[in-house]
Amino acid sequence: MATIDTDRAAEVRERSAPGDPAYQAFFILRAAFVVAPILFGLDKFTNLLVDWDRYLAPVLSDPLPVPPHQAMYAVGVIEVLAGLVVLLHPRLGALVVAAWLGGIIVNLLLIPGYYDVALRDFGLLLAAVALQRLSSRFDARPVLWPLRRS
Repeated sequence: MATIDTDRAAEVRERSAPGDPAYQAFFILRAAFVVAPILFGLDKFTNLLVDWDRYLAPVLSDPLPVPPHQAMYAVGVIEVLAGLVVLLHPRLGALVVAAWLGGIIVNLLLIPGYYDVALRDFGLLLAAVALQRLSSRFDARPVLWPLRRS
């Protein structure tokens, strides 16, 4: 099994030439999905870019035991973690980001007047799926590591 893993890693390194357009696309998407979630997640604590509370649908925030502003702190932590997962394991992280964007889209569709933002986030979801597909070529690890007993 170790030989297969080593062979796969060598194959991935061989295909990861900086001049390869597919590798460049992988690199660009990976960088974007590391930087953007971390930046936007951290901004949930400062609201320097935008007042994030207005992007939380009342139908979702009203049942929460905390005000929307505090709920956005949890959203920020999740987004920072998602960006770090993309950095460390792009095949898995891209799926996490795509699922998270799906949830954001549902949330935005529940707020009248935010359909354009939901459509933009759908484009980001498609880009996250593209990153996951490219990661299958450039990241030798499986999405979930197999459990091994010692």
